[in-house]
Amino acid sequence: MFTSYFRRILPLLLLAWAILIIPWPAQAGPVYRIGPGDVLEITVWKEDQLTRSELLVRPDGRISLPLVDDVQAAGLTPMELKQSVTNALKRYLEAPQVFVEVKKPESQFFCVLGNVNKPGRYEMLTSINVLQALSMAEGFNQWAKKDDIVILRSSKKGQQRLRFEYYEVIEGNKLSQNIILKPGDVVVVP
Repeated sequence: MFTSYFRRILPLLLLAWAILIIPWPAQAGPVYRIGPGDVLEITVWKEDQLTRSELLVRPDGRISLPLVDDVQAAGLTPMELKQSVTNALKRYLEAPQVFVEVKKPESQFFCVLGNVNKPGRYEMLTSINVLQALSMAEGFNQWAKKDDIVILRSSKKGQQRLRFEYYEVIEGNKLSQNIILKPGDVVVVP
């Protein structure tokens, strides 16, 4: 009796063991790219004179550090910047240990303008779609033209105008219009 019971639960025990013990690959999330206006903290371990706690990424995308002068930061991930600074400091230090932290992600923002209850500039700390952006702006005021919303997006080719028909989207008809916003996008509610 015990043997037949054990045979029935053995596959379940093996499956549970596999789930708990075998390492599964981590899901890669969106990668943060540093941009102009971000405030960084760059720490060089045991080198207080090289550490900077409030380092602004300039409009040209660079930061200035002792010994290495200007370093490109915009467009890099914090880990890529860490590697760049580490490589530059190797000329002066034997084994520099560099840590990069984005303290204020000021380059990652979007705006909501027009007939919403709380127009303004919003930080984009995660991926945000148009409906979420409208929710952050606390919805529409009484004058809003909900099916004439436009998302303005700057690109290398110029400015794009993307339509957003609110009623169509919430009814499930044009869900493709509920796009993920990009940094610098402006949602205009006429």
